[in-house]
Amino acid sequence: MNEIAPVVPLMARRFRGFLPVVVDVETGGFESRTDALLQIAAVLIEIDAGGQLLRGETHSFHVRPFENARLDPASLQVNKIDPWHPLRPAIDEIDALQRVFRAIRAAVRGHGCRRAVLVGHNASFDLAFLNAAVARTGLKRNPFHPFSSFDTATLAGAALGQTVLAKATAVAGLAWDQASAHSATYDAERTADLFCLICNELNASFARAERRALELGWAATLTPPEPEIVDD
Repeated sequence: MNEIAPVVPLMARRFRGFLPVVVDVETGGFESRTDALLQIAAVLIEIDAGGQLLRGETHSFHVRPFENARLDPASLQVNKIDPWHPLRPAIDEIDALQRVFRAIRAAVRGHGCRRAVLVGHNASFDLAFLNAAVARTGLKRNPFHPFSSFDTATLAGAALGQTVLAKATAVAGLAWDQASAHSATYDAERTADLFCLICNELNASFARAERRALELGWAATLTPPEPEIVDD
């Protein structure tokens, strides 16, 4: 009897066992080790039966500055965050990360992936702040790859000829509200829309590459990944 080949979930096939998750952070400066993390938003990416990516749930939290965190007035003027405003619903850094990671781990399992990969506009900035916060809080079971990422500034530059998020979304035909910009939630959702649009336009290229990988005997790349994220 011939053994039936396992069915690989679509997201695991599309990104080799990784689940793309869009992250945007608002901060008290540019130095991830010393400057405060003030807001974090994570947007899940979904995939339909036809292989089209679409924006999923958003998980966003305001964050209290960690002890002795630096707050650059110039950065606060840009993101318009008052870290000590009595009505700001901020939570501790470790609490925000745990809530975000819990949702991402569930999504990773749901899509049959191994772990998440951060998607960001100038992704190295967001990943640096995320990794610094993880190190600072001592959190274990970070679902994200520690150094790999998808940078939509690079993708948009190649696909659309624009690297600024506002301009890239405009030429892509997506809505942009300048008054809402520099909110982690808004920027992450627009980045997610841009990432989905570019990836969906590359579906034909991906299909050709997948066929070529099979011709080259790389069938192992299409087998279900071994899970690395355990249940809560």
